[in-house]
Amino acid sequence: MVQHTTLQALRREVESKREDIIGFLREICAIPSMDSQIRACGERIAVEMKALGYDEIFWDKMGNVVGRIGNGSRILLYDSHIDTVGIGDPDEWEWDPFTGKIEDGILYARGACDEKGSTPGMVYGLALARQMGLLEGFTAYYFGNMEEWNDGQAPHAFVQTEGIKPDFVVIGEPTMMQIYRGHKGRVEFKIVAKGKSAHAASNYLGDNAIYKLLPVIERISHIEPDLGDHDFLGQGRITVTDMAVKTPSINAVPDEATIYVDRRITFGEDPESELRRLRDIIGHRDDIQAEILVYDEPSYTGFVFPLDKIYPAWAYEEDEPIVQAGCAAAEVLYGPVDTGKWDFSTNGIYWAGKAGIPSIGFAPGNEIHAHTVLDQVPLDDVVRSTEWYALFPTILRQTLDGAQIDKQ
Repeated sequence: MVQHTTLQALRREVESKREDIIGFLREICAIPSMDSQIRACGERIAVEMKALGYDEIFWDKMGNVVGRIGNGSRILLYDSHIDTVGIGDPDEWEWDPFTGKIEDGILYARGACDEKGSTPGMVYGLALARQMGLLEGFTAYYFGNMEEWNDGQAPHAFVQTEGIKPDFVVIGEPTMMQIYRGHKGRVEFKIVAKGKSAHAASNYLGDNAIYKLLPVIERISHIEPDLGDHDFLGQGRITVTDMAVKTPSINAVPDEATIYVDRRITFGEDPESELRRLRDIIGHRDDIQAEILVYDEPSYTGFVFPLDKIYPAWAYEEDEPIVQAGCAAAEVLYGPVDTGKWDFSTNGIYWAGKAGIPSIGFAPGNEIHAHTVLDQVPLDDVVRSTEWYALFPTILRQTLDGAQIDKQ
């Protein structure tokens, strides 16, 4: 295990960089990175990685910023998405959402929780790990990416286009400084009803597409008790989230209506069976169709990577080596911690769900503050997380070597 003197030295090093870490976080929060426009924010992160002596800094084809440090045989990647949702109605904010404010040791700013709050700890932590000999055996990557519009796309594209596939991943979505080991998956659908337009004054000559969807919406709203459940991941969920209508005018019968459905899936549920469930609700008719959505929007670099909007559920047991290592690193630093799961979805849907790469989550912040005007992160935890990100590689190496020895 790690020597007490090493832990003391690590804590001193992190504390000596406290103001740099906090200042770095405030600066990247002050740079808007909505709608996947992450270039300016990524450039600021690249400057910090260069100053900290990263071996290589580059941009992948999609436009995500990547820093490489170390030269070991195992590949460890720290994933932090640096795009954010928008600010919504500016009048609902009591302070500038980008400049933010610090009150009672908490930074309030857009992206502070979700999830720029993990970036400083990751960037500084990996540099400290190499400096203190804690990165032995690993080549490590910081991956600052875009996730909000289509989670899992950035890591999928990174592995496929750059040819770099990590052996282990840490996801920087907020975990309240606990070790998270999974979450439900998701499938997104659209249901389109076709009708016939007519003047509203002669509506009996038309066929209202909106009305056709009303019984479908009603049935969807009542099917949740029949969905799957899992002891750890929890109950499957289904929600009609949006509706779009095509009509010649607001004085005409609409001839097309579309609803969008967010289906949170747990283990034992699969996209095709959920599509069949929706088609069973619709019944055998030609005027209403259901399908799985496809995401094919270009990134800000013009890069297109089409994917069905299918996001697998994933979870690891507490005895999985990466989970054990995450908990051990936290316990050495802070005392015993719990394991848990996210309610929302993360890039883990690709890393663990599709690629089968052992992954965990660790970061400051509480996901209940994500996407709200109270977006926030405790600054003490931002600084303390740096210790964990620095220590984790050597604890993971010890755990893996121990597991290998036990198997012999």
